[in-house]
Amino acid sequence: VQLQASGGGLVQAGDSLRLSCAASGPTRNLYGMGWFRQAPGKEREFVASIRFHDYLTSLEDSVKGRFIISRDNGKVAVILQMNSLKPEDTAVYYCAARFRGQGTWSYWGQGTLVTVSS
Repeated sequence: VQLQASGGGLVQAGDSLRLSCAASGPTRNLYGMGWFRQAPGKEREFVASIRFHDYLTSLEDSVKGRFIISRDNGKVAVILQMNSLKPEDTAVYYCAARFRGQGTWSYWGQGTLVTVSS
């Protein structure tokens, strides 16, 4: 399984960005996909996830009300719509995938840099 992320860039505080992540390969038993981020000098942290069988989403507290995760209909892909961006959202964003029967995020994309200037 390969994950291809795109959509990062440099924006100003208050702007919006849309990240996309598409999965390819044997995705039949895909349980869900999500996004994590890693800021300079910090550990990777969870941002958002979505389950594919019921579209249940989960968001980290600091992004609730600003970020929306959704599935790209018809595709094995997810979108992270990021609104009202803050400088503290600056990080490398990674998409991840998990499969049925696995308790961990098994596959990771290459990361896309999001930089928010104040």
